[in-house]
This record gives sequence, structure tokens and C-alpha cells, in this order.
Amino acid sequence: MSDFSHSMTPQDCLVALMVAVSASDENLRTTELVTIERVVNHLPVFAGFDQDRISTISVTVFDLFTEEDGLDALFGLIRENLPDTLFETAYALACDVAAADGQLGEVEIRLLEEIRYELGIPRLNAAAIERGARARHMTI
Repeated sequence: MSDFSHSMTPQDCLVALMVAVSASDENLRTTELVTIERVVNHLPVFAGFDQDRISTISVTVFDLFTEEDGLDALFGLIRENLPDTLFETAYALACDVAAADGQLGEVEIRLLEEIRYELGIPRLNAAAIERGARARHMTI
């Protein structure tokens, strides 16, 4: 893991957080994985990102989740390698993945709260981001 942390880019951090949200309930849903792929394919923050890294990052997240303090380690890597100017972007992407399947489980809600806390997202900003994710993922 330490080798990975030295080569972790800001894009890697964003992907790791999205994968963590998807994996948090131990059920990687297709809609969540498609959302991650769509985000990586279309958002400017991922320009030049090598999509093959998604699987490497995913394995790292899964490995961290098997460790007792794995979530703390993940947040440490993210805070160390992600510029704070992208903290709200990271939270927005995490919310999009959580909302992608139309259902927000207790585990996902707790993880989003933890992300909000760890990244220091002000409550009002977080509420706006959450509302935007909910609006984007509404169904008829």
C-alpha cells in the first residue's frame, strides 16, 4: 500500500473515494460502477487519466477495507494526495455514486457523513451537493 500512496494522483484519490462508496455496503452495483466509468470518461478533472488504473485503485480500496483501520488509512491517503480545492468535487462524486442506484443504505449514509467530516465540507455546502446528486439521479 505504501508504494501505491507515493504514486497516487488526485484523480486516483477521486476514483478511490467513489469505489469506497460503491463497496461500502459490500455490494458493488452495476449502476454505481457505470456511474464511476461515466464520470471518469466525461469530467474535465479526469482529462488524461488512464482508465486501466481503476482496477488497481479498486483492489487497493478493497484491501484497505479488510484492515481494521483501513478507512482511516484511505482518508489519510486522500488528504495527503488530493488538493483541498478538490475536496468538494470528491464529495460530489461520492454522492453521485451513492445516489446512482436510487437507494441510499445506512452504511452509505454513514460513509458520506465520514467523508464530509474528514474533508471538512461545511454542512450547508454538503446539503447543496447532496441535493444536486439527488436531483441528477431522480427517476420518473
